[in-house]
Amino acid sequence: MQWSLDQVRLFVSVAETCSFSAAARRLGRAQSAISSSIALLEADLGVLLFERSSGRQPRLTESGRALLDEAREILRHCERLESRALGLTQGEETRLRLAHDEAMPYQPIVNSLETLAAAYPFLDVQLASGAQGEVARKLLDRRADLGLMFHHEHMPDALERRRLSLVEMVTVCGAGHPLARHARITRQQLAQHRQILIAPYQSGYPGGEPISPHVWRADSFYVTAELVMRDIGWAWLPRHVARYPTYLNHLVELASDWTPPPLVVELVWRRDEPQGPAARWLGEHFAEQLQAIG
Repeated sequence: MQWSLDQVRLFVSVAETCSFSAAARRLGRAQSAISSSIALLEADLGVLLFERSSGRQPRLTESGRALLDEAREILRHCERLESRALGLTQGEETRLRLAHDEAMPYQPIVNSLETLAAAYPFLDVQLASGAQGEVARKLLDRRADLGLMFHHEHMPDALERRRLSLVEMVTVCGAGHPLARHARITRQQLAQHRQILIAPYQSGYPGGEPISPHVWRADSFYVTAELVMRDIGWAWLPRHVARYPTYLNHLVELASDWTPPPLVVELVWRRDEPQGPAARWLGEHFAEQLQAIG
């Protein structure tokens, strides 16, 4: 292979401007030098790229049209290579693995990831969601670089965390549950019915202590919502989970004399692995998006 990247750039520029002279002005080169470079490229490739007629603008041949997309792709690969190399010299990550609690509000996450894709177009991203405890385990096992989770008291010492926002909790029951008939519910009334509580016992999540002596436990807010929807019991749920489209008209938010305090959303990472620029950037956008819906 004798042709060069510079010749490929010249080929694309002439094709886009439909003029050797216009390409020369765009690139700040002599027209004769561009014409010579294109001729050498054609000789190396063994095909004619442009039809040249006296007094007329160069037109792509059939071979030229077939090779133009390939030439553009070569240049895109070169740009990606240069951008990735520049990012590495500046300490930018090549990969970011994000784990988040499945009950986290989705819209702030997808909005932040959309802007991340534009800001870091060559960053490889891996996403994982899980029920309570999975995010911390993934970070501890080095299967994730950054986590979004709800605060609980028993955070491992190996993890660093930063508070981002609050998520409101509500008391809910199924539309057919006896509690749904009351305008306002007391603790005594709640205690008379089965409570579905987030698990495990050591979670330390707000509302971890039951009101009712009759308790079922689940490790997922969405599993809890499914059980409540079937009138098996009542529960405390994040408001956005209770209003998830699947549960509309099936769950009733109860006015109660006590509801757990809001869940605290935290950004979490390993203490011995400082965040790179993309992770820090994403953390700031998570904070902005979560506070906007708070």
